[in-house]
Order: sequence, then structure tokens, then C-alpha cells
Amino acid sequence: MKFLVLQHINIEHPGIFLKYMKEDNIQLDTIELNENEKIPNLDKYDAMIVMGGPMDTWQEETYPWLKIEKEHIHNFVSIKKKPYLGLCLGAQLLSEAIGGKVRKMLTPEIGVLNVSIKDDKSIFNGIDKNLKALQWHSYEVYDLPKNSKILATSPACNVQAFSSEKAFGLQFHVEQTNETVPQWACVPEYKSALENTLGQNALEKFKKDVEENLNIFNNSAKIIYKNFKKIV
Repeated sequence: MKFLVLQHINIEHPGIFLKYMKEDNIQLDTIELNENEKIPNLDKYDAMIVMGGPMDTWQEETYPWLKIEKEHIHNFVSIKKKPYLGLCLGAQLLSEAIGGKVRKMLTPEIGVLNVSIKDDKSIFNGIDKNLKALQWHSYEVYDLPKNSKILATSPACNVQAFSSEKAFGLQFHVEQTNETVPQWACVPEYKSALENTLGQNALEKFKKDVEENLNIFNNSAKIIYKNFKKIV
């Protein structure tokens, strides 16, 4: 199998999923969009994985490649009808590519927080319905088209996960390793969101929370990965 990975900053990559894909001998082509790498012909790929990033879906003037990326996602998901997994920004880009919307949240979600799984078929088959996950976002998906389905929710964000045919968007993170939070905290946009939401000295507590729950995140990631691979 051959997967295409779209990244928006080099430190926000598939994380633990890279280990699982390597074990399965899945070929990966990774495109760094923020470095102006071009998206290749989509025909040769069995699936697409789109990661998070510090930019927002509406910032097309600042990041002109966002518009091109959305067009490619639409082509892959809605026309070619191939499997897609989007995480955080990748979920929001999927929403806009299929006709949904994205808006700024009243209260950002940052920290190790609970997600309620509403549909434990397909990608969440076998996962804990009360899921602990890493959140780090200030925007949310809403107003999805009728042919999509909400798969998970939280009190602050109604659309924590959704699907449209073989495409899946997860607003939360399960792909993290023990390097994730320290690396992401170096990104100015992430750091300011963290401090604005959780206070000046929040980073150490956040790192500790992630370390304490890393086995849970890794187990969730393994289940999601296996389910996604079956869909592929």
C-alpha cells in the first residue's frame, strides 16, 4: 500500500502512526506544504493522511497553498472516493473540502480532555467510548453536509470526529509521542494558545498529563490505525 501524507509544519507529523505504518511496510510520500512542496498526482495513492498545523483554514491569502490543498482533498475524497484521515487542521480542511464550515470556538480546547464516542463502528470499532485525548485547537467544524456523520463529541466541541464515506476527520490527537508537547510548545501560535487558555506555567503540567496518559493515547492510535487500514 502507498499513502500520501500532507504536513503543514515539520514537527506535526503522523507520530506513532509512523511506527505502525513502517511495521506494515506501507510506502509513504510526505509533502511539506509550508515549504512549497507540490502535491503529486493522486492516482497512485491508496490513502491520504493530513496533519495539523499552526495556520487556520481561512488563511488562504497568507498560505496560498491551502486553497490548492482543499481542492486536492476534495478530489481525493469526493471524486476518487478514497480513504482519508485528517487530524486537527486536517479534519477542518476535510470539512471545507466536502462543503462544511469551520469557525472560531468560544473557548479553545487545550489539554488532556474527554471525548465521547457516539459511533463505535468503522474507525472507532473497539475503542473506549469515553476516550481521553490530547486537544490543542481554537477552531471547530460545524454545519457539515447531510451525507456526513458525527462520530464523536465533547462539551466544548460538538464535532470531535466525523465521517463522509471513506473519509474521517478527528479534531483531537492520538498520534503523539513523548516528544510531541515540548516540540509543539516551541511554535509561537501553539505556545500563546496554551498560555492564554491554561496560564503562564501550564506547559509542565500539560507535559506531565500527556506522559501519564501516553499508553492510553498509543492504544487508541493503534485501534484507529488498524480500523483505518481495514477501510483502505
